[in-house]
Amino acid sequence: MTTVRQLLVLPLVLVFMTAGSAFADQRHIVNPAQLASAMAERVAAQDADRAAVREALARPEVRSVAGSMGLDPRTIDGAVDTMNAAQLAQAASTARQVNDQLVGGASNVVISTTTIIIALLVVILIVVIAS
Repeated sequence: MTTVRQLLVLPLVLVFMTAGSAFADQRHIVNPAQLASAMAERVAAQDADRAAVREALARPEVRSVAGSMGLDPRTIDGAVDTMNAAQLAQAASTARQVNDQLVGGASNVVISTTTIIIALLVVILIVVIAS
């Protein structure tokens, strides 16, 4: 019985060893360079979104509204790093609106700008609470 087992095992081992190297040269469905490029683009987009949110949060007007809501600026800044892609996209969209409306050092904060700032802070607050 051991002789039969040895006679069967040796050919099976040889088949598996040669089959592994034969399939190693297969082409991938997605080119690794394309995959790396797509990942780099996604990371760059998320970095740009985080920068837009941080730029909005650094504005004195936003800090003032956050303070009046009783939010700690350090907690808000820390929440930006923990946002998932959907939360980050929503916060970045709102932050870009704040940045566009307050561009050039506009000192007057109108109700619509204040509303946008509050919306940004609420999104970040939800992230903080969920964490």
